[in-house]
Amino acid sequence: MAGPTGRGGSLGTALNDLLRSQVTPRHRLSSYTAKHWHAQLSQLTATHRGQQALADAGLHVTTKTLVNWLSDSEYNVRRNYLDIIHTAYENVAVIPADPIPDHVKRGQYEISGVVKTGNDERTRGTAYAAPLRIDGSRGNWDAIEALWRAGGLTDDEFEDHFIDDAIVEDIGAGSDGWEFPGAAYCVEVR
Repeated sequence: MAGPTGRGGSLGTALNDLLRSQVTPRHRLSSYTAKHWHAQLSQLTATHRGQQALADAGLHVTTKTLVNWLSDSEYNVRRNYLDIIHTAYENVAVIPADPIPDHVKRGQYEISGVVKTGNDERTRGTAYAAPLRIDGSRGNWDAIEALWRAGGLTDDEFEDHFIDDAIVEDIGAGSDGWEFPGAAYCVEVR
């Protein structure tokens, strides 16, 4: 039975495609696009979640002060309050990434595409060569997961860390390291 699959023009792109098919990455709510402090404050004070974010960020002012701020977008607000409003807005606007599921970290990977180690370069996952098989459970996923949660898991970062932290951990460094110089990859997790 086929498992989750990712495809892309590089190994990192295919890995990210696979991961994004399983969990939601860190993302920004499309309704939170205000740039000016007044618009941000108006949006935050309209919901309980926004009001909590303001309190969590350290905004402790009287209701009268809030009403004054909201009634005049040119009101002279101290810089530290502007920073608190912006921080609260960013905290509400950004949704954290779902954790990487265990079936992805512990899965058996089959990688199809051009694989190179030393002088050995071949296209894997064809009628002539089996896919490169990697046991994800032997890998160290800490760096990958940290980048994923922070929203910084680029295709290149994912490929680099997957090589170092999953492939090398499972089957070794190869004769001269691992390279994936092809233009199309398919990664399946079983």
